[in-house]
Amino acid sequence: MDSKVLSRREALGLFALAPFAQAQAKADITIKISEVKAEIAKGKVVQTLAYNDTVPGPLLRMKEGREVSVKVVNETTTPEMLHWHGFHIPPNVDGAHEEGTPMIQGKDSRIYTFTPGPSGTRWYHTHAMAGHDLKHGAYTGQFGMVIIEPKSDPARYDKEVPLLLHEWEPSFDSDMAMDVSYKSYSINGRMLGFGTPVRVKPGQRVLFRIVNASATMPHQLALSGHVFKVIALDGNPVAVPGTAEVLDLAPGERVDAIVEMKNPGIWVLGETDDKQRKAGAGIVVEYALAKGRAVWKAPSAKTFDYLKFGKTEKAPAAENTIPIVIEPRSDGNLWAINGKSYPNTDVIRAKPGVRNRMVFDNRTDMAHPVHLHRHTLEITNFVGRETSGVFKDVIMVPPKSKVEADFLAEQAGPSLFHCHQQFHMDFGFMALMRY
Repeated sequence: MDSKVLSRREALGLFALAPFAQAQAKADITIKISEVKAEIAKGKVVQTLAYNDTVPGPLLRMKEGREVSVKVVNETTTPEMLHWHGFHIPPNVDGAHEEGTPMIQGKDSRIYTFTPGPSGTRWYHTHAMAGHDLKHGAYTGQFGMVIIEPKSDPARYDKEVPLLLHEWEPSFDSDMAMDVSYKSYSINGRMLGFGTPVRVKPGQRVLFRIVNASATMPHQLALSGHVFKVIALDGNPVAVPGTAEVLDLAPGERVDAIVEMKNPGIWVLGETDDKQRKAGAGIVVEYALAKGRAVWKAPSAKTFDYLKFGKTEKAPAAENTIPIVIEPRSDGNLWAINGKSYPNTDVIRAKPGVRNRMVFDNRTDMAHPVHLHRHTLEITNFVGRETSGVFKDVIMVPPKSKVEADFLAEQAGPSLFHCHQQFHMDFGFMALMRY
């Protein structure tokens, strides 16, 4: 195969499964894409696209190393794409047409078979482009959590609570259509005060698995009267578990955190920004036998630092360095990688079988959540501070800053690299990596 960037037409067919394999495969899981009317608050209904008629989609559990087949049925008339975020699986099933996964055409279906891994909190979501159409792509309700259960894992918690953050009723902030704002916010498809509270008992150790399923927005979360103990980032165990009063999640990021329930009452777990929380960005946590109204208490500190959960030792040296310069553009695309916007971006060249170091040089005035498909990144230098042991698949690169992260090039085939902010990805911030 040559090294050119795949055209859309080439990508649709390059890794297509044989008709015989499609006909013979049997599905363990079925995911249906359809239009739904989701009630996110009492009397407040949004029309959107969703999986299996629910927002979020069903919680999926898979076993690490055990093959699974998923049938995706597209009941809409528009081609769709479902991406398995954080999985190390082949490009023909990863869920990005740029890598070669076939689009699921309208009124059609496809079965994807793969072996899930690595273990941890993963998620699945649409990878369709939206552009200026705020009724498609990640602006919709097409998202859900996947827990890949390890081959052996003694439980160290009493209760597990999945939380997925999202926004609704998007609109452009100005005539220039450069940024997106929202009227409503939700956790698990419900605005604060609507739906079932998280019910707990004194003395329980509760594991919150949190996904920021936003198309464009970072979020800061706090649980009034409690402290989080972070044990994993993007589903990957941290080198140094530590406490945090606030969790900071960019689009696509996940945090696993345990909370010891030792402050009885009725509390709000929600966004620290008052405006967003009052617009729905929260959920009630209710102790058994507690009475009264839910209480919000602002955290005393709002800082969240990746490096708090890493080691002070330097990471091993990388055998290959890959510069990634992030800059704005004004040629119809908004963003450029190493001077070019997708689909004209140069192929990112990695060295197979060894440690490669990506150097993200963000020369813009915005933070960018960068995501590399089918690989796990280890942060090695964050804005001048060396570290190791922090493994992620989405890294928020601050404005006017440099971040370095390593990966092992062990997943053959094309891998997509992009900003996980939908509007940025749609307008140039994307490239293919090969080795």
